[in-house]
Amino acid sequence: MSYYAGEYDVAVIGGGHAGCEAALATARMGFKTLLFSISLEAIANMPCNPNIGGTSKGHLVREIDALGGEMGKNIDKTFIQSRMLNTSKGPAVYSLRAQADRKKYHIEMKHTLEKQENLDIKQAEIVNIEVEDGKVKSVETNIGAIYNVKTVILATGTYLKGKIYIGEVSYESGPDGVFPANRLSESLKKLGVELRRFKTGTPARVNKRSIDFSKMEVQNGDDDIEMFSFENDTKQIEQVPCYLTYTNEKTHEIIRKNLHRSPLYAGKIEGTGPRYCPSIEDKVVRFSDKERHQIFIEPMGLNTEEMYVQGMSSSLPEEVQIEMYRTIPGLEHVEFTRPAYAIEYDCIEPSELKLSLELKKISGMFFAGQINRNFWI
Repeated sequence: MSYYAGEYDVAVIGGGHAGCEAALATARMGFKTLLFSISLEAIANMPCNPNIGGTSKGHLVREIDALGGEMGKNIDKTFIQSRMLNTSKGPAVYSLRAQADRKKYHIEMKHTLEKQENLDIKQAEIVNIEVEDGKVKSVETNIGAIYNVKTVILATGTYLKGKIYIGEVSYESGPDGVFPANRLSESLKKLGVELRRFKTGTPARVNKRSIDFSKMEVQNGDDDIEMFSFENDTKQIEQVPCYLTYTNEKTHEIIRKNLHRSPLYAGKIEGTGPRYCPSIEDKVVRFSDKERHQIFIEPMGLNTEEMYVQGMSSSLPEEVQIEMYRTIPGLEHVEFTRPAYAIEYDCIEPSELKLSLELKKISGMFFAGQINRNFWI
């Protein structure tokens, strides 16, 4: 049973980095804005990698800040380590990177949204977008609330028909066990929007108590901390170290022996993967001449013992993941808190969009963030 729930200038679907910036931008421009998230606990969650910046992305965050965005300001409030990368090279490739306290980043961004004038946030799944005479007319939630809107911005990230793969096991899910958005894709297809399948992945999270850091290289933050936001003065905090270790031939042999159990290589995953963050299986296959690959052990926050194993994303079965992780120096007795997984999801066909990221065939329908990921392949 549907009912009329109100009227807004802009509806933003999704509360990740892109959704938060889009909602804040339109609200600050004076447009009455409503942001929808399947879970309010997933706003600015950073399920993939709990950091901001790095090569290319660090420059992008600075550009967002110059345009009045919030990401740089938020990481300046919540970072636990800050480093300028590539300082051995020329200044044109310097890249600021900050390790985030994942929970604090989420809490700060959610509170920023809650305080913003002209902006409301609601926990709901959008299942239908209504179009009339080639223009966006309304959006409908899974419980039948219909909101009349002039513009909709889709920033669905990896939630759109999200499907998790861990070895031979697969199931419908968004990242971190949050419900996927399963019904919106059909609504878009009925409107003539062409979608593609894409895939990305994340490594395992492990218990800090099970790591032998004495076998790893310490990666400390910079003594002179540089802030992301141009509006913030520098500050000094007690930074948390990260650690560097490496794969070896034993790791690679386990991976090669089990490639047939990887959904990507077994043909179970239809989606294309990004070239800039390949899985460890991809690295071993594509760069077979490399004797080792860098693995960074990074904290998830100050109030958790979970550590993120950057460089080891995988879709292999959990028992294979454990076996290969334990070949790495310092991880011989590692205990998983969450296994690595691949996630497949729907995204936009890039030729469907104008340079403004508005859909060519429907006025007032825009796409932002990871749903546009095909642009980067």
